[in-house]
Amino acid sequence: MSHNTTLKKISQILDISISTVSRALKNHPDISEKTKQKVVELADALEYEPNAYAINLRTNNSKLFGLIVPGISYYFYDTFISSMEEECRKNDYSLMILQSGDDIDTEAANVKICKHNRVTGVFACITPNTTDITPFLKLAESDIPLIFFDKVPAYENCNKVCTADAEAAKIAASLIIQKQKNKVLGFFGNKSLSITQKRLPAFTEVFHQPGVITKPEIDFALSFEEAYKKTMQYLSKKNKPDAIFCMSDEILIGVMKAIQQLQLKVPQEIAVIALSNGFMPKLYHPEVTYIETSGYKLAKLAFQRMVECLSGSNEVQELTIESVLVEGGSI
Repeated sequence: MSHNTTLKKISQILDISISTVSRALKNHPDISEKTKQKVVELADALEYEPNAYAINLRTNNSKLFGLIVPGISYYFYDTFISSMEEECRKNDYSLMILQSGDDIDTEAANVKICKHNRVTGVFACITPNTTDITPFLKLAESDIPLIFFDKVPAYENCNKVCTADAEAAKIAASLIIQKQKNKVLGFFGNKSLSITQKRLPAFTEVFHQPGVITKPEIDFALSFEEAYKKTMQYLSKKNKPDAIFCMSDEILIGVMKAIQQLQLKVPQEIAVIALSNGFMPKLYHPEVTYIETSGYKLAKLAFQRMVECLSGSNEVQELTIESVLVEGGSI
């Protein structure tokens, strides 16, 4: 049917005022049930849709959240987005998803898009190269609440929702020591990331405890391809690792590709443990032991904090979700 159906057109057909049509569609008690029924039936027949932009201007609430992520992949953000969309639907909000591609200029442009669309609030995961968060902080000038999640800035005066990065790394390191692994390789991601900066010192700290002889070798991989190539190199050495720690799902994929290509037995010849969202470890046999860093749970917590901000909570908070060890058969 026509996409130009308006309140005026409905009022002309039914020979009633525009205000009566508007109130009838809102189920106003002053309008008779008979009139309400006529208006609703005609609106349905004409496929009437309210002018969302006009409503936004009138109510100053777009019922739309902006979500800025580096990219959408199977590693973490897919479950975060799925969980966030679930919360939005339950609470009558929509979600606009924008990808930065780890580019700071694109990220800044995405912030502007959120402002131009008069979003109700913004959830943001910054790029590894983001050092100036001024574009984000300017959202406050438009009364738009901002929640940073996962990869967050060092700036203290902002709301952040994170996984328990340090705790997760410590759990992994403690299990490696408990399993009496002697030559440990720890793979971490981009050094500029807040999650790397939290996970790396926490991981190495455990190996410096009294009585711990093993000292892990640390390396970095910025992609699963790099993790694969470096793992092939390490496993080709005479004195190769007997355990590999993977800081992320992306690193885990590269590590496992190398292990499978070399046809090494897990955990007999090489042990593996990872920090993971939980999907990737289940694709291997035996399943990879991992410490859960749940995008699903993180989105729930981020949405909860956003609702609190919209309800008037002005106190800045940094919230974390608990890290959980999930036993597989890889170590």
